[in-house]
Amino acid sequence: MGFSVVSQEVFDQFRQQIQESGSLAAIENMIEYFRQEKQHVQLFEMYKLRARARLGLPLLFPGVSEDLTEEQRTQLEDALVEACDEVGRLLLDAGQIREGWYYLRPVGDKAPVIEALKEAEVDEENIEDLIEVALYEGVAPEIGFRWMLEHYGTCNSVTTYEQQLAGMPPAAQQPLAALLLDHVYDELMGTVIADISHQEGTEPQEKTLSEIIAPRDWLFANSAYHIDTSHLAATVRFARVLRDESHLRKALELVDYGSRLDQAFQYEQTPPFTELYPSHKVYFQTLLGEDADAGLAYFREKAEASDIRREGSLAIETYIELLSRLGHHEEALEAALKMIPPGIHTIGISPSLIELSQNAGNFERLAEHSKELGDPLGYATALLFAKREAGEND
Repeated sequence: MGFSVVSQEVFDQFRQQIQESGSLAAIENMIEYFRQEKQHVQLFEMYKLRARARLGLPLLFPGVSEDLTEEQRTQLEDALVEACDEVGRLLLDAGQIREGWYYLRPVGDKAPVIEALKEAEVDEENIEDLIEVALYEGVAPEIGFRWMLEHYGTCNSVTTYEQQLAGMPPAAQQPLAALLLDHVYDELMGTVIADISHQEGTEPQEKTLSEIIAPRDWLFANSAYHIDTSHLAATVRFARVLRDESHLRKALELVDYGSRLDQAFQYEQTPPFTELYPSHKVYFQTLLGEDADAGLAYFREKAEASDIRREGSLAIETYIELLSRLGHHEEALEAALKMIPPGIHTIGISPSLIELSQNAGNFERLAEHSKELGDPLGYATALLFAKREAGEND
């Protein structure tokens, strides 16, 4: 903790206040001093002392369990939360966002931190702290990931997504995957157009990536590529969580480009995406309604051929998720009940059994299945949800 230069007069005033006014009055005076001086850490410590003094407790926390009444414990906790809230907001007002979040985190109030992040002026001095709060602390992941792309580039962003973000629920990933997809698409478009301009002497007239590369096989001659191929592959994989048509079409264009790359860059993946680009082409086309029946048949075959205990649940969950996203809710529920054995860990790509039942408007099927398995919890849960959906709360 750093200290600023303080005059002797301040120390003399503290001594006099403590000797003449009593502890509580002196603490109030010192709280006001630290607030006026914007010494936020010291202010918080003084708030802690005030909370204990008001309750008649020893000023020094003993470090072990205290014999407090329930009322004392509640009052002490409330006072500390109030102190965290005030000091956290003061720090935000002072532009110290990471420090402010440190105090506001126990309060559970992200709103003022998000507003501060939105208004923050990013520079080399604060970028790491801001990304830590926004992205790694989960306060505003979309803002933090955008900063990461802008300041640290594709490589670091892809690595961060792979290691820390890919395990988030699909809905939470969607804005991040969209940012990455847009960034990589624009980056690839830029390098492809630059190559064509250099070779042909003028920029291409076509508008989309697929249109640009279609008549120009020479772009891929001699194992050529225009973007880090591992970044391209990762972006395509992450794009599976996206739902809006414009992003799905962009993803399909990246697949089109990747499919033309040399065989050395056709990375093998986990089933059902063993052939990276061909399988993703079917996946995105299915979601876009382009020969969807054939696409569902393709992924059903992959799911039925998958050994969930050896290969994991990706192939099966992908099929269930596709059925659900295309509105085949009864089929999705039946596939989940049939293909995912009880007790098997899944990776959370497809909706839960409760969600599938809710989408299908059929909790009775889940109840019957649970009864067959001898699962009273599943049986009771399904019936309770069915009762709630029918509007019978009691």
